[in-house]
Amino acid sequence: MKNCIKYGFTFFALLFLSLGGILAQQKDNILPKANEEYKENKFAEAEANYRISNSKFPNRSVSPFNLGNAIYKQNQASEAKYAYAKALKNARSRIQKHKAYHNLGNVFMKEKDYTQAVEAYKNALRNKPTDEETRYNFALAKKMLKENPPPKDKDDKNKDKNKDQDKKDQDKKDQDKDKKDQDKKDQDKKDQDKKDQDKKDGKDKKDENQPPKPQPGGISKDRLENLLDAVNNEEKKIQDKVNAKKVKGKPVQTEKDW
Repeated sequence: MKNCIKYGFTFFALLFLSLGGILAQQKDNILPKANEEYKENKFAEAEANYRISNSKFPNRSVSPFNLGNAIYKQNQASEAKYAYAKALKNARSRIQKHKAYHNLGNVFMKEKDYTQAVEAYKNALRNKPTDEETRYNFALAKKMLKENPPPKDKDDKNKDKNKDQDKKDQDKKDQDKDKKDQDKKDQDKKDQDKKDQDKKDGKDKKDENQPPKPQPGGISKDRLENLLDAVNNEEKKIQDKVNAKKVKGKPVQTEKDW
């Protein structure tokens, strides 16, 4: 609990707006004057002179970094981050990058943009891993981010909504396609069954209308039976004639003479 109070106090009371190690070079007479004004808490005057210095030496990181500090001290944190961003762009050393990233993290914390704050402090630690104050603020930013996750903006909600709708539409399309494929399969099966049945019925009807198939030897069964009947009839007729002749030629017995 003590550590959490200490970290919070460190973040809000000790903002690490250091001017140490960032000194004027190469005939910049405005920068030292601005630094003195900053030390005397004349932040508006210091801001004006830092802007002049920055315009004269636009490729240096000193003036924009100190300009960001002066603006921050006037409770204009959101404006200060643009000055820190320029300082980062012109920074040549890891120390300069560390300080600029650290102060950017402070700006994002004040804006309650904990996601950006975590990234800024992380980058600060990459340039100076041993800095305890940056590490404290980094831990605090992660804690605040966990407790206050960023809400989804309208675009994200719309994207999620559209994504869900697209999924529903795709599912419906898939279901319709499956149903259509199944209906086609069922219809094809019905058509095939009908064809098979028609073919079978046609074959049976054709078989009924066709004359009996001939038996081996070239004679059909019915014709063979008729032929046998005819033969039998002829044989019977012949037999009847033979029997008739036999009866006609037999002597008639008479009584014997005495």
